[in-house]
Amino acid sequence: MSDPRINDRIRVPEVRLVGPGGEQVGIVRVQDALRLARESDLDLVEVAPNAKPPVAKLMDFGKYKYEAAVKARESRKNQANTVLKEVRFRLKIDTHDYETKVGHAKRFLSAGDKVKAMIQFRGREQQRPEMGVRLLQRLAADVGEVGAVETNPRVDGRNMVMVIGPLKNKAEARAEARKQQQREKSQAENQRKQRVDTSSAESVTQSIGDAFPAELRQAASAPPEPEAPAESTPLTAEDEVTATVAPASEPAETTVEETAPAAQEPAVAEGTDEAAVESSDTKAAAAEPAVTETAPKPAAAKPAGAPAKPSAAAKPAAPKPGAPRPGAGKPGPAKK
Repeated sequence: MSDPRINDRIRVPEVRLVGPGGEQVGIVRVQDALRLARESDLDLVEVAPNAKPPVAKLMDFGKYKYEAAVKARESRKNQANTVLKEVRFRLKIDTHDYETKVGHAKRFLSAGDKVKAMIQFRGREQQRPEMGVRLLQRLAADVGEVGAVETNPRVDGRNMVMVIGPLKNKAEARAEARKQQQREKSQAENQRKQRVDTSSAESVTQSIGDAFPAELRQAASAPPEPEAPAESTPLTAEDEVTATVAPASEPAETTVEETAPAAQEPAVAEGTDEAAVESSDTKAAAAEPAVTETAPKPAAAKPAGAPAKPSAAAKPAAPKPGAPRPGAGKPGPAKK
């Protein structure tokens, strides 16, 4: 196809002018149309040279050529030659073989190809052509979803032939097949995403305890057993002696320290009555530590550890004997 005439190559006195947006301008002179094209920085292209007057349009000629090339490339891409596929039958064909042949015919018709069904006659089968016609009509009914009869059954020598054409051309069949593949791919992708989302949700809902063995989980879920009350161990004789004697050790020492000076005082103050009184007080004070109070028993003894040895209680210091009273003398012989 030759390129259309543009600009100064248009040799007619007037044209029917069409604007850049498809609006109708009307019949104008070629000089006026060229002036409008220069002002709009476009080209004047003759699109219908056989019209009276010719039709010219204001457009970008470079863009127009590019779009025309794209359209031609798309048309060549979608163009496909129809192929005639042949399927042969026998008059006494088995049921399973017939179903297989029908499946092949459906696949060919779905792909946009024509199917030529041929029945081969042998021997006396040529005398029964009506059986061949019934078989071909049955085939046409079975493939009626994807094809239609283009040529009715006819006898061709020792064979009978019928042509079935597809309901869709090959380009449409290919386009539909591509769309079907895209749909299946998108469905598979969605299912994969759903499986990933479900697995991630399950992993998030699981806790750390789910990783432990079943025995440990059962033991953790079981109610706690009641604890047995602590058994109190009876106190032994040594423990009682230790509890009784130990607190009395400290007062005994303090008593010794306090009573020691009191015992020495009578030695200094001799010959006085006060010494006798102090000596009696010292005796009473020295006798008091001998009596110790019994400490209270502990609530429960500690089971752990060896029992502590009882500490020896300090013995109270015995008071020194007081000096003899100065007034008292040795008894003399009785007077006669």
